[in-house]
Amino acid sequence: MKRTSWSSGLSVTADGVGVLAHAGSVGLRLLADRVGLTGQLSKSMARASFVPVHDRGQVLVDVAVMLADGGEAIADIDVLRHQGGVLGPVASAPTVWRTLDEVTPGRVKKIAAARARVRRHVWAQIPGGLPASKVAGRDLGQVVVLDVDATVVVAHSEKEQASPTYKRTFGFHPIGVWCDNTGEFLASMLRTGRAGSNTATDHIEVLTQAIAQVPAAHRKHLLVRSDGAGASHDLLDWLTTAGQLRGRTVEYSVGFAITEQLRRAIALVPEQVWVPALDADGDVRAGGDVAELTDLLPAGLLARWPAGMRVIVRRERPHPGAQLSLFEEADGWRYQAFVTNTTAGQLAFLEARHRAHARVEDRIRHAKDSGLGRFPSRHFAINSAWLLLVGIAADLVAWTRLLALTGGAKPLASCEPKALRYRFLHVPARLTHGGRRRRLRIPSTWPWAAAIVAVFANIAAIPRLT
Repeated sequence: MKRTSWSSGLSVTADGVGVLAHAGSVGLRLLADRVGLTGQLSKSMARASFVPVHDRGQVLVDVAVMLADGGEAIADIDVLRHQGGVLGPVASAPTVWRTLDEVTPGRVKKIAAARARVRRHVWAQIPGGLPASKVAGRDLGQVVVLDVDATVVVAHSEKEQASPTYKRTFGFHPIGVWCDNTGEFLASMLRTGRAGSNTATDHIEVLTQAIAQVPAAHRKHLLVRSDGAGASHDLLDWLTTAGQLRGRTVEYSVGFAITEQLRRAIALVPEQVWVPALDADGDVRAGGDVAELTDLLPAGLLARWPAGMRVIVRRERPHPGAQLSLFEEADGWRYQAFVTNTTAGQLAFLEARHRAHARVEDRIRHAKDSGLGRFPSRHFAINSAWLLLVGIAADLVAWTRLLALTGGAKPLASCEPKALRYRFLHVPARLTHGGRRRRLRIPSTWPWAAAIVAVFANIAAIPRLT
């Protein structure tokens, strides 16, 4: 019996007409227009007596769409140029380079103000209001949670201000702030590779920018989370002062190093004082306990830190092969501490709330999949502008999730950015004309075709920024 191969008679030609490969990315560009981002960026980039062929705000949006779509280099803008039948003229790679070079420090401030205006409009349109941050099976209500963290980005060639990092690599050490409620990338700062993990000045600067991005009506109750890099006197003093503003509450939950003084305090904790820790669902975490050390620490130690700071420690049985200190080897427990100024709540819940800071690692991973993993230029200023657009790309994805992945589009709501690309952004379509209209025709056999049509309908229904 003769076997027939599936590839029999298959040939490949380059003469297709009216076919788009990444039709879903049109939705991100449409969203940027509907919420007013494109127009606001255009105003931010405007120069007197200069009328460019390609509007600079549109160029910035197109680069952000390219990054959200998976682009890794400026030359990847050609993917959007391929969609000219829908998008119209798209800037070339040299024009993108010039535009990034035009993002001066003064324009960075204008762009930040523009993003804040658009964000206020977006948050006002979220169905059901601002999502609550989830912790241990509960939500934090209207508390806006800001997660700050830094990451290493390796450079494989000589770039301005690239330097050895603490991980014994070579590159940059940018720091950023993400909103846990929405997944937005609120603020960032590009730093040289040798920049310290616990540099209070950088933490304060990027948090100041992030708080300015939060709409004023939602700044009444903030929670700032950080790992041990945030445990500096200057940062905690600054957060304490920020929480003293009238009408504003600022809580913090920051990792804390296990010092000799903390070890002595841990040894004094009676066994019956330890309470079971909680897991992400609010159930008892097997092999984990929590206790407070504040009253067991020397008064002189606490006096050097802000008033009201509490020290909480968690212990758990280490996994096989884990590296333990001599102190931990003595009793077989691994210890981790954090500090907070929150006065109410069970210890186990406060510890679970702090541990939820680990979600920022997912945000960083998504950002590295959307441009943060590689800086394109030898010039630091252009790379800083690139990092800014990585943040805008993350915002576009977050806003799509908040405003458009509802109703009939819910099958796409749980997708991570990579899955969203595979199912939505990279969907093929055919562009047809008729009756003075253009139509994007998604293949009827595409598994998520109905959801994609619903996404575009939801985007088209967003009220425009006035």
